[in-house]
Amino acid sequence: MKIVSFTHKGHDSWGIVQGDEVVDAGAVAAPGAQDLRGAIAAGLPKTIPGSAPRIPLSEITFVPVIPNPDKIFCIGINYASHIAETNRPTPTHPVIFMRVPASQVGHGQPILRPSESTQLDFEGELAVVIGKPVRRVAVEDALDAVAGYSCYNDGSVRDWQRHSSQFAPGKNFFRTGGFGPWLVTADEIADPAALTLTTRLNGEVMQQAPISDLVFGVAELVAYCSVFTPLIPGDVIVTGTTGGVGLFRNPPVFMKPGDVVEVEISQIGTLTNTISDD
Repeated sequence: MKIVSFTHKGHDSWGIVQGDEVVDAGAVAAPGAQDLRGAIAAGLPKTIPGSAPRIPLSEITFVPVIPNPDKIFCIGINYASHIAETNRPTPTHPVIFMRVPASQVGHGQPILRPSESTQLDFEGELAVVIGKPVRRVAVEDALDAVAGYSCYNDGSVRDWQRHSSQFAPGKNFFRTGGFGPWLVTADEIADPAALTLTTRLNGEVMQQAPISDLVFGVAELVAYCSVFTPLIPGDVIVTGTTGGVGLFRNPPVFMKPGDVVEVEISQIGTLTNTISDD
């Protein structure tokens, strides 16, 4: 299933994409399951109630797939090609920083370039959404804890990112990261390593790589994160970006107002955002 979080006529909800419509499952969900995070925790429905309203996709406003995650873990330096362009050593453990929910926008919404910088960079990534509580889960069992997958643009304000050895300031400016367009449930993706990631800026391919090029794969990341904190439904792990980011191009390429950036992942879809000044 493709599951989307959205707003329609002032109503926040989630639903199942069927063709050019979304079935508003949140409108008929039990208390506590009216948003996607709560619905995942309660167990996503196997069938859609006939009473659920249907809304044209063209009428909804997409919001981040999980609008209110408890935790967003982002993984840095996790593709060989990105490691090479940054001239960093291959990490022996995952490099992890965190994002806050307010730093995200949904599909079709503008990513905001902050007034403090012109170095807003793109980073196409695979996002993993946790589907059940796990603590110290084994690598071989970790994919069973995944609810599904989505596209992510880990928009980075590069000069602020380099203020110190900690990435957080450059990764958390308001509405700089795209998350969407929807969640594709894990039962439709047998092996996330078989997917392919492509990032385009104004139609030009900037990044392209198989997910199998990750240094630490999805199962390893879920297992690792579950060691130092309990993972709960709706938690998000953003798995890292491949080579080709704007900072390390010659000359550098940064996103500017009017640009269109797309992150496409096979079997999932395409996350599209425009760029506007904040």
